[in-house]
Amino acid sequence: MNKTSSISARIDPETKRRAEDVFDQLGLTASQAITLFYRQVELRRGLPFAVELPPQPVPNQATEQALAEADAREQLPHFNTAEALFDDLGI
Repeated sequence: MNKTSSISARIDPETKRRAEDVFDQLGLTASQAITLFYRQVELRRGLPFAVELPPQPVPNQATEQALAEADAREQLPHFNTAEALFDDLGI
């Protein structure tokens, strides 16, 4: 059985450079850092950091009012033709 195994990954060169600068400051090679990451995945049986979507932005009062009016179909402009809509939009 081999004592090592190889992996290959494509990564943005600037990201690689910045990460390797950090590894250097920590006294690690890229191979050691990748091994550390793999061991943490193994130990935790998952990623060693949270992977989640960012929180959704909360609409401000004006946006909430516009959405409520649109849902209620209140104060919505009405156009009988596409030309009238384009004229209103200045197109």
